[in-house]
Amino acid sequence: MSEQFHNSDFKVNIHAPWRIEYINMLNEQQPGCFLCRTRDETDRDAENLLLWRTDNCIVVMNRFPYSAGHLLIAPAEHIGELADLDDEVLLEMMQLARDAQKLLARSIRAEGFNIGVNVGRCAGAGLPEHLHMHVVPRWNGDTNYMAVLGDVRVVSQSLTELYQQLREASVELKLPGVG
Repeated sequence: MSEQFHNSDFKVNIHAPWRIEYINMLNEQQPGCFLCRTRDETDRDAENLLLWRTDNCIVVMNRFPYSAGHLLIAPAEHIGELADLDDEVLLEMMQLARDAQKLLARSIRAEGFNIGVNVGRCAGAGLPEHLHMHVVPRWNGDTNYMAVLGDVRVVSQSLTELYQQLREASVELKLPGVG
C-alpha cells in the first residue's frame, strides 16, 4: 500500500443518508417535546410508534434506533431529572423495562439488552428535558466494524413492520398498558 493510506489523518467518508431525517427533525421548530406530543396524540399511536401507555408512562419505539426494537420508556409527565420522579413512576418505568425485555426476547429473539438512562446532554441525552429510558435489544455478534469504526447502524427491519409485530406480541403476552 502507498504511504498515503497509512497516514493517521486519513479519514473515510461513510454516507448514511437516513440520518438526515433525524438532523432535520432536530432543527424543526415544533412546539413542545416529541414525547409529550406522542403522549397527547392518542389517535395517532401507530403513526407515533407508541406501543403502550399506562397511568404514569409511555413506551415508544425509537425512530432512530441503535438496533431493531430499540424502545424508549418515559414518564407521562414532562420531567428531566431522576430526582424529580416519584417512587410510583420510577417503579413503573422499571416494570415496563422488564416487560419490554420480555416482549423483545420473545418476539424478535433478542439475546441480550442494554437498558439505561442518559441524564443531561453531556451524558448523551438527545432530549434532556424529558427523561427516558432506553431498552436496546442485542444479539451475539451484532457489533461489528460498521458500528465500532463508522458510527453506522444497520437496522434490518422497517419500523412500521416491527411496530405491528411488537403490538401483536404485546397483546398475546397481556402486557400492561396495551389497549
